[in-house]
Amino acid sequence: MPTSILLPLDGSERSTRAGDAALDRAETADCTVHALYVVDTARYGEPALSSAEALVDEAEDRGRDRLAEFVARARDRGVDVETRCCHGRPAEELLAYARAVDADEVLLYRRVPHAVRDQLADVADRIHGTGRPVA
Repeated sequence: MPTSILLPLDGSERSTRAGDAALDRAETADCTVHALYVVDTARYGEPALSSAEALVDEAEDRGRDRLAEFVARARDRGVDVETRCCHGRPAEELLAYARAVDADEVLLYRRVPHAVRDQLADVADRIHGTGRPVA
């Protein structure tokens, strides 16, 4: 049984459904969900380095709102949640956070590029010795 599940969130309908699945799994396994929202710097740039600071701030506020909504849903179900909102490239931040929290499972809700899938397999191999990401 997992002790931690990593869930990236973006506010989409698929993200909401994945959040429900993560909460179901966490209830069954009595584990913690780590919810991650990444402000994509490839899309918005960095606030200190661009004139798009208002867009970045807005994206970050949206992310914090999504995380707060997820925490409220988790709290209603008695599931422990830890959150992180950061700037970066989503695939890179997801992998770094999976390593940082030693995630047992990563719940992905959309098609993942092969390169990211291979990196996740590497993380899973080091955590479980399976070589397969759980997604």
